[in-house]
Amino acid sequence: MSDFLQKYRTAVIALAVAVIGFMMSAFVVPEEEQVVIIRTGNPVGTVNTPDGKTGAGLYFRVPLIESVNRVEKRLLDLEMKDEEVLSADQQRLLVNAYARFRITDPVRMVERAGSTDGVRNALEPILNSVLRQELGRRTFQAMLTAERGNALANVRANLDRQARQYGAEVVDVKIMRTDLPEAPLQSAFRRMESDREREARTIRAQGGRDARIIRAEADAQAAKIYADSFGKDAEFYDFYRAMQSYDATFSNAENSSESSIILSPDNEYLRQFRGRR
Repeated sequence: MSDFLQKYRTAVIALAVAVIGFMMSAFVVPEEEQVVIIRTGNPVGTVNTPDGKTGAGLYFRVPLIESVNRVEKRLLDLEMKDEEVLSADQQRLLVNAYARFRITDPVRMVERAGSTDGVRNALEPILNSVLRQELGRRTFQAMLTAERGNALANVRANLDRQARQYGAEVVDVKIMRTDLPEAPLQSAFRRMESDREREARTIRAQGGRDARIIRAEADAQAAKIYADSFGKDAEFYDFYRAMQSYDATFSNAENSSESSIILSPDNEYLRQFRGRR
């Protein structure tokens, strides 16, 4: 073995140098990535970019002189969580929104932001500012209608215009949730509950008034019917009233254990018991 190494030492060294050089210079670009080749701090080439002529595959660079900056080619997310926004009707809202973007110019991105995280850091305050401005022109009720779509379209257009300077394109902006803060929300619930209770009291009062009117009208109509009926036979009316009085008096007397009623048979009160003469 030692004789073989001595005989082919130069070839072995050359092969080892070639393998090391190949490993240091070769790089693979998958479909979901794009690459910017940087030489002495300046971009000198790209691979697998949206508008480029090269695609994914195996490529080479000059070792120690050129470096490879990999950039995500897929859609990226930018989130804004629970930011307080003041609406046009002076409602403080907690807004949870997000934007989706992709890198369309990786060279500009490398020059302006350095990485995709740098793009996120640059776009986050811009999204916050644009969203505040757009929602500040609209009321809270408007954000629950179709006008919300117009507002988000304006936010996307303004954010995309700012993102272009970082080599990015904003694809979509969505609001996942728009809520009132906890304290104003509880206050609004209490106000709504108070309004419903006041409305219920008003309805009950109106119902009680209508019931009294209907009852009074019914009593008046019943009294008129009684008067018309008994007016046709005064003796029957006197008999009927006497029977009602007997029922009320004797029923109470029978239920009482401490009182008694003593009347003379000739008493005027008992005239209906004596019959007609």
